[in-house]
Amino acid sequence: MELVSSAENSSLDWRAQYKYIEDIKDGRGYTGGLIGFCSGTGDMLELVQHYTALKPNNVLAKYLNALKADNGSDTHDGLDPNFTSDWKAAAADPLFQQAQNDERDRTYFNPAVSQAKADGLGALGQFIYYDALVMHGPGSDSLSFGGIRAATLRKAKPPSQGGDEVAYLNAFLDARIVAMKADPSHQDTSRIDTEQRVFVKNRNLALATPLHWSVYGDAYTID
Repeated sequence: MELVSSAENSSLDWRAQYKYIEDIKDGRGYTGGLIGFCSGTGDMLELVQHYTALKPNNVLAKYLNALKADNGSDTHDGLDPNFTSDWKAAAADPLFQQAQNDERDRTYFNPAVSQAKADGLGALGQFIYYDALVMHGPGSDSLSFGGIRAATLRKAKPPSQGGDEVAYLNAFLDARIVAMKADPSHQDTSRIDTEQRVFVKNRNLALATPLHWSVYGDAYTID
C-alpha cells in the first residue's frame, strides 16, 4: 500500500487517503479514497453501495442515484456541490474505511495477488500486478489489466510456465508502458521507470527492505 500510495498520492501515508477526493480531469469524474475509486468507472458506485449495506443511513447514500447516472462519464450531475465535503466527513467513519478496504481487496488486491501467485510471481510481481490493476482496472481490452497481461504472455513465459521471472516482469512493464502511453491521462511513466524497474533491475523479487525509489521526482524509502 505504501508503494502504490507513493505513485497515487505522493505519500507513503496510505491511511490518510480515505478522505481524498478530487476531479483530476482525466475523464473519470471524481477520484477518491485509497486507490482512486472513480465516479465515472463504476467502482465508486460499488463502494458507496457496499458502505450503504454496512450502514444504510450514511451521509453518501443519498448520492447513489447520481452515481448510477454519472457512471461512464466525467460529469458531476447530482453530486455537486456537497459530495466532496460529505465524502471527507464519511472518511472519519470506521465503516466507510472498512468499505474502502473491502472494495480494494475484492476488486484489486486479491485478484492481483491471486493471479500473480498463479503465474509463479513473488512479492515484487504481486505488487506490480496490483499497481497495474489499480491504474488500468480489470478487463480484457488492450488498456485493461487483462489485456496488458495477455500482451505480456505473447512475449514471455511466466515462471509458472518455466519462464525467467525477471524477464517476464520486464515484458509486463514494457506492455504496461504501451497501455499507459495510449491513455492521455497516463503519459508519465515514472512509476514504472524509477520505481518498479528499480526493484526488477536489482532482482529484489521478494521486495526485501530497505527499499529506495522515486516517483514523479520525489524520493522515498521503506526501511
